Amino acid sequence: MTRVAAVDLGASSGRVIVGSVGRGELRAEQVRRFPNGPVRVAGTLHWDVLGLFREVLAGVRAAGRVDGVGIDSWAVDYGLLDARGALLGNPVHYRDSRTDGIMEGLDVPERELFAVTGSQRLPFNTLYQLLSEGDRLESAETALLIPDLLGYWLTGSVGAERTNASTTQLYDVRARTWAAELAARVGIPPRLLPPLRDPGTVVGPVLAEHDLAGVPVITVGSHDTASAVAAVPAEPGARFAYISSGTWSLVGLELAEPELGEAAMLANFTNESGVDGTIRFLRNVMGLWVLTELLRTLDVGLDTVLAAAAESPGLRSVVDVDAPAFLPPGDMAARIVAACARTGEPVPRTPPEFVRCVLDSLALAYRRTVRQAAELADVRVEVVHIVGGGARNDLLCALTADACGLPVLAGPVEATALGNILVQARTLGADLTDLPAMRALVRTTQPMRSHRPSGRADWDAAERRLHP
Repeated sequence: MTRVAAVDLGASSGRVIVGSVGRGELRAEQVRRFPNGPVRVAGTLHWDVLGLFREVLAGVRAAGRVDGVGIDSWAVDYGLLDARGALLGNPVHYRDSRTDGIMEGLDVPERELFAVTGSQRLPFNTLYQLLSEGDRLESAETALLIPDLLGYWLTGSVGAERTNASTTQLYDVRARTWAAELAARVGIPPRLLPPLRDPGTVVGPVLAEHDLAGVPVITVGSHDTASAVAAVPAEPGARFAYISSGTWSLVGLELAEPELGEAAMLANFTNESGVDGTIRFLRNVMGLWVLTELLRTLDVGLDTVLAAAAESPGLRSVVDVDAPAFLPPGDMAARIVAACARTGEPVPRTPPEFVRCVLDSLALAYRRTVRQAAELADVRVEVVHIVGGGARNDLLCALTADACGLPVLAGPVEATALGNILVQARTLGADLTDLPAMRALVRTTQPMRSHRPSGRADWDAAERRLHP
């Protein structure tokens, strides 16, 4: 058996999971979980990255003897290091307002930017965050995305794992290199962009100061979606769409080559690198963030309202969950009321009605995105795989099957950690030669639930109401 520690950092919590891989066996056990919340200081929203590193060390120690450590996290955020390798301040949270207006003011034609990077235009992309740094860039020598920053502190080795680098809007998706010329053109010093690494690279042993017996750190699909997609339990040759459903929902297809046509640009899709040279052709949908923030502001738990939400009238009220109003923290219920009032939708009144509105709206957004992805890539999708936390929500999965008119296979919930574990295990010698082999092991060892479309609701009419 190969035994590894998978560090999986999400936007609201982090975990350290011990994975065991052997012939026909794949097990995962959580040994530590910890909160990961933003900290506002002097008007700026930061990550507590030193607190995260402390928890990572504690989690890996709690894992006991392991053959490797791999780290994945959310995308786009980074730490700046000076010439001595010291951190120049806590990384800023992507939901901070410092990038407001920067994307719109960039003096590079959108078509040119997309032709190089293939990236979805989002105001919090690393490109725009770096441009918001101002004079601080002059003091910086290197920019390290969050998993690479933690890996640097563990090993002393500087580098950038490719799947996460491809989310920055500073990566040439065709050449598979940094877009250094583009960076220089917009005012970002190319020296900030560290050497690239593929998933499955042994970075080096953990430094002696951390008292972890020199265990090797291994790059995985360090963008959590890349690890999650690697663990999608698709059958060989299946034409599948995936929804990696968490704080964000990443909805798309796995392709062999990037899709860089004008239609993909206008639809605001992105082309991100995946494990084994694949392309994750996808679009960000706002995701379970809207639901969790709604429940927080209503001060109710999901379990207490989900059954009643399932009995509430379907498609009574729908909103565009991707609207910018739903991005920042705050009173999500008030924003839903305002959105319904603007579009003439019936206003939810009770917690179950609010929850049903969000779940119907998410399923509608998934439907729209899956259909657009299939049309843009000229692929006929036959099944939708939902992995991540959203796979637990049977109502959301059933609504997605109904909305898409396709069977939905839900699970595994721990897809990100499993993808992390599998890449490490292969690097350490496990007989997992390619993605189909990894997926076969997931398929035969992990629980899944199947949902079939009911055909009872008129999703076309709901879409016309929302987008006449």
